[in-house]
Amino acid sequence: MSKIKQLCRSLIEQRWFELLIISVILVNSALIGVETYFVTKGILLVQHIILGIFTFEIVVRFIARDSTKSFFRSGWNLFDLTLVLVSYVPESLFEGSTMIMAVRILRVFRVLRLLRTSEEIKLIIAVLSKSFSALFYNGVFFFIFIYLFSIIGVSLFKLPDYESLDAEGKAKYTELMQVAPHAPECSPDPYGTLSESMFTLFRALTGEDWTDLRYNLIKANEYGLIHTSPIAITSFHVVWFVLAAFLLLNLVVGAIVNNYQVIMEESRRAKERERKDKGLEELDAVE
Repeated sequence: MSKIKQLCRSLIEQRWFELLIISVILVNSALIGVETYFVTKGILLVQHIILGIFTFEIVVRFIARDSTKSFFRSGWNLFDLTLVLVSYVPESLFEGSTMIMAVRILRVFRVLRLLRTSEEIKLIIAVLSKSFSALFYNGVFFFIFIYLFSIIGVSLFKLPDYESLDAEGKAKYTELMQVAPHAPECSPDPYGTLSESMFTLFRALTGEDWTDLRYNLIKANEYGLIHTSPIAITSFHVVWFVLAAFLLLNLVVGAIVNNYQVIMEESRRAKERERKDKGLEELDAVE
């Protein structure tokens, strides 16, 4: 191993170097927020210095690598390298183009470097990464149900088109919008189209105004604009809220918790193997 590689490895293993990089990341994150209010030459100078420190860090870690393949197999290394390289892209290349917004947004993602400042946060990221497969299938399962209920919602609760109504119907529709307007008032019929119905159900899942949907539809039934009974209206929304909030979301939470336990067990076993290997090395050294 060359002296330069040894020096770089020794440097990145130092606690003070790790704390220095964490401090720089914190300052960088704070300045990114400050730049949303104002930008001064001093702030830009500090940001250039921080970029230089980030560049130095990534170069040091590359030199200290076990192998080039292992360096680029690390998601954290690729993440840091991408953010550093994007920061060197001059905005003048995209002046007057929508690409300049993409470059600026990518630079803002430097805040995400805070994710690697703690082993506990890295553990959470590992859990979420391991959960992607399960979350995908949970998402498919959720989509099937929201699609089904959306079609039912359109079939049962869609308000008639205002222009297709006669004079009496238009009067009732206008009165309905006064006593039971959409929430918010600028929004369209919540069950007017399949896509709007799906968004309405997603909004109901968050607990946002889902009871107002029921009351408004009951009022629409009273005005004769829809012909679904209040019992059916109530049953539909209660069943959806219970199914979505207590079953579908719990499936997602369950998948994450299960993978958290798996990651913790793997971490515990890795530490035990590391201690065991270290003990064997010390024993061999004594012999």
